[in-house]
Amino acid sequence: MTLSRRTTGMTHDHSNRARAARAAGLAVLLGSTAFLAGAAQAQTAATDTTLPDLYVTATRLGGGAGGALGITGASTTVITAEEIERSPEQTIPGILAREPGVQVSNLYGGVNGARATVDIRGFGATGAQNTLILIDGRRVDLPDLQTFDWGSVPINSVERIEVTRGNSGGVLYGDGAVGGVINIVTKKATGRPNGARAEVAYGSFNQVEGRGTAFASSGPHALALYANAVRSDGYRDNGQYHQTNAGGDYRYTRDWGSFYLNTTLSDQVLGLPAGRRVDPWFGLNQLANDRRGTNTPWDFANQQQATATTGITYDLAPGAELIVDGGVRVRKQQAAYFPSCLDTFTGVYNAACRQQIGSAYDTSYFESSLVTSSVTPRLKVDTTAFGLPLKSLSGVDVYHTDYSSPRALMEGAAALHQYDLDQTSLAAYTMNTVTLFSTTDVSVGGRVQRTSLSARDAVNATAPGYLYFGFPTVVQANPLDDTQTNRAWHIGIEHRFNQQLTLFGRTAQSFRVPNVDERIGSAPYGMPSNFALKTQTSRDWEAGVKVTAGPMFLQWSIYDMNLENEIFYSPFTTTNVNLDPTRRYGSEALATMRVSDTVRLKGSYAYTRAVFREGVYAGNDVPLVARNTAGVGVVWNILDNRLVFTGDVRFVGSRRMDNDSRNLQPMTPTYTILDAKIAGEWDRYFWSFAVQNLLNEDYFDYAVASPYPDGFGSKYGVYNAYPQPGRTFMLRVGANF
Repeated sequence: MTLSRRTTGMTHDHSNRARAARAAGLAVLLGSTAFLAGAAQAQTAATDTTLPDLYVTATRLGGGAGGALGITGASTTVITAEEIERSPEQTIPGILAREPGVQVSNLYGGVNGARATVDIRGFGATGAQNTLILIDGRRVDLPDLQTFDWGSVPINSVERIEVTRGNSGGVLYGDGAVGGVINIVTKKATGRPNGARAEVAYGSFNQVEGRGTAFASSGPHALALYANAVRSDGYRDNGQYHQTNAGGDYRYTRDWGSFYLNTTLSDQVLGLPAGRRVDPWFGLNQLANDRRGTNTPWDFANQQQATATTGITYDLAPGAELIVDGGVRVRKQQAAYFPSCLDTFTGVYNAACRQQIGSAYDTSYFESSLVTSSVTPRLKVDTTAFGLPLKSLSGVDVYHTDYSSPRALMEGAAALHQYDLDQTSLAAYTMNTVTLFSTTDVSVGGRVQRTSLSARDAVNATAPGYLYFGFPTVVQANPLDDTQTNRAWHIGIEHRFNQQLTLFGRTAQSFRVPNVDERIGSAPYGMPSNFALKTQTSRDWEAGVKVTAGPMFLQWSIYDMNLENEIFYSPFTTTNVNLDPTRRYGSEALATMRVSDTVRLKGSYAYTRAVFREGVYAGNDVPLVARNTAGVGVVWNILDNRLVFTGDVRFVGSRRMDNDSRNLQPMTPTYTILDAKIAGEWDRYFWSFAVQNLLNEDYFDYAVASPYPDGFGSKYGVYNAYPQPGRTFMLRVGANF
């Protein structure tokens, strides 16, 4: 039975009515809270403090070094620093999960958002590969299956998070922007007063955290520094998590432009508790009987990262800015996977196995080294052409990646496989937006990207584990040298009827190049991998409306995406394959309302469908995609900034489990999470107390099922689930200097 989605790299293996009623009840509770808050505000004149806008919905992809140009016609949300600060959820994936069209899966208990999968518009298990992550407008290039490490970005360093849905981002940023783009913009010292901020926190499972931020500027010089450290025992056994981050940003600004240098460092230690097994055929239910336990008490994954980016901006002429920058990203990883000591027939651990593992005899040890260097010059123009306002961004992207990964039977042993990948991409792109009649923006953009790849595997026949009863256990992959040219394009329009009503729409084509782990896993066990997967392509369209009516804002959109050669893991062949055509379609809505000067409401809903269009699974749902997700939030300044209440309700519908492309296994349960936070400021001091999952809901957002290959029902209902914590708390105190 195959219960793990992939076997390479760092990867892993009440009734609906009652839950819907609970979700409705919680929504009513928050609505009532908002109503009472508004009434209280109407009856008191203690303060005339006005809250800043918390929920910004106009794109701000643009703005100096590291920025880009807004994508006309796309559904975009900006999460501001104020919204991040007030949120009861203090992880970036947790905050993103409250946005329409964004779904999140956690395998490690959700501490600090470690290795969470953030999925835009319904890609399920491959959501991380189809959602492109940017830091200050620069792509984080990951050529393997390792997801972006959300914990490596200190949340105290984040100025805002820009979410652009759909595949138009492929024009500006290249491959992988199929479901959408998430741009994390960090804080800069330019324009800020000198000062520092320090805070400490303590929470459930002995989680402790320290954060520090400092800004200093003098004349043309500006320096921002930030750091944090997190330690937690984790919700699960072998769920320990240690993370340390530090970074800095230096800016030198003159009349002609600016020079900048940004650096980051991070170190992570992570235990891998694996899933809780449910097997009704043998009366085994670890999810119910030992929710916090683990079958993998020694598995671990560690990683270290360092980045440096430097560049200049130069004002060539009024409205014309040249940006020339380059960067280097280095990432090293180590992980070990030990044999499971669980007897699947009895649910009892094997003591002899425990003793053997205690002597550090692992069955798979993994290392990798990744070095990505890039040069990304671009020209930004804001001018008038033939009497019409014109905004243009054109540039060249050069990325080079060296990836090395020795994989051995155990730590310290000679590698069975030595995988090496060398990849270079060269791209030219342009995005141009013209304003017609002062009411209509029309944008057209295109990208041509040439990717050259050289992939090799060297097998060591003398390494431990090569022979088993005299027979080889591994096969060397066939080499691959490949060069291909891919294209992306975008056409978008926004028309403003008046200040209250705007219509928008776009259509685009994008692509995703297979990564090294997907290529390695492209052949059945015992057969040589050939690294040869086809490039995934997509075409989509979307249309929507924005309405501003006094204190209320509404954004609603529909979309449809057709994909060819989608890259997907097949549990039946235990390989990565190119699928027959697939489809994503749905609808997303976001509404915000200013109830009073001190009360804000936010609501969201998304209907997301991901289906196989053709082939053996035609008409079936793609696993790990919930059709319905919704959220309601309220922020109430009870006593100006001295006492602020924030509440969020999040509903996630049922999903097909990973591996269940046949749609034969049970679905994951729906769940509704209520989070609340009370916070305040006094003079230079601030504090907060937050509770996540206030109603102590037992839930999980990732599970991998038996692929049900035999058709006789013997594996129906058999799955591994990754349970998430019940009620947790976090107390935070700090001061500004």
